[in-house]
Amino acid sequence: MIKSEVENKADFSIIRYAQVWEDADTLLEGLDIQPDDVCLSIASAGDNALAMLAKGPSKVIALDLNPAQLFCLELRMAAYQTLEHSQLLELMGSRACEDRIAHYRKCRVLLTEDARHFWDEQQQAMVLYGVGGVGKFERYFRIFKNKILPLVHSKRVIRELLSYRPQEEREQFFDCVWNTWRWRLLIRFFFSQTLMGKMGRDPAFFTYVDGSFSDHVFGKIRYGMRSLNPAVNPYLNWILQGTHGEALPFALREENFKNIRDNLDKLEWHLLSTESFAERCKQESVRISKHNLSNIFEYMSEENYTSALSTLIDISEPGARLLYWNMMVPRSCPESLEPKLKPHVELAERLHAQDKAIFYSNLIIEEVR
Repeated sequence: MIKSEVENKADFSIIRYAQVWEDADTLLEGLDIQPDDVCLSIASAGDNALAMLAKGPSKVIALDLNPAQLFCLELRMAAYQTLEHSQLLELMGSRACEDRIAHYRKCRVLLTEDARHFWDEQQQAMVLYGVGGVGKFERYFRIFKNKILPLVHSKRVIRELLSYRPQEEREQFFDCVWNTWRWRLLIRFFFSQTLMGKMGRDPAFFTYVDGSFSDHVFGKIRYGMRSLNPAVNPYLNWILQGTHGEALPFALREENFKNIRDNLDKLEWHLLSTESFAERCKQESVRISKHNLSNIFEYMSEENYTSALSTLIDISEPGARLLYWNMMVPRSCPESLEPKLKPHVELAERLHAQDKAIFYSNLIIEEVR
């Protein structure tokens, strides 16, 4: 099998992300999934691969280098099959629950042996935080919520930030109440690249980052709290309160539950790099029409990014769309591939401006010519 560059650098033995931190509303509008589409998705915790099923494609193929992330997807699939919508929210941690283990036991019978063993070891954390709170990234935000945020703002102020209000009032509230000198100081400390690499993301994910990560985060949070509506932002709600509240991500909304459940048979997953998967597609004559590539290209050198992108183009149908995010490493169609890709700049800029996953600096949507 062909190894990805980051495969040799990062730790893939733990749940790094217990939920997907990319906005499925942005993803689905950007990809415009149709019934005959064969879709590729980076698995991560599985939320967005499941969200893609709601659009009724022919198939969704989820990939990840980390078996723990695929166990997250597997448990979610079992939950959609065995639980009611309200129970799914309780298991995930979006709602309070007195007996998450009862929900887990219903799901457990559908898990593979490896997944059962893995999740049996996670039951204590599952009870405390829900399945969506057991990852390293979520633990980092939990420390922020429990240890750092109380030094800056009271629970009342946090509730006010997350309440519905017109944009002019949101901007005034952020400028006059939220954006204190203490907030600015502590967020720059807590979201420094060093601390984030130690406690949140893997240090290998910062290999190609140039610039101040804390400055980047501060600016993106400012935009998300002033220009967008925090009340409907599931990611800000989780960071500040440890739960989604009423602001659910796409895959957890009640109106999408049945569509996802009804299309679970169209989902498959593999423990593979995108490079290895592309090689398999060539051998088996599989063609992809929609690609959810998360932000995987940030973890590659520019040379390896160009090579990986070229390989994905080779297994794509004409007119196929590729969608991916940049956080701090700029990645978009290199000059050598411009004859093969058409950028959807206006669509990407419009969707990025309303993207609820506020940490990303850019959204890229490209179409195979």
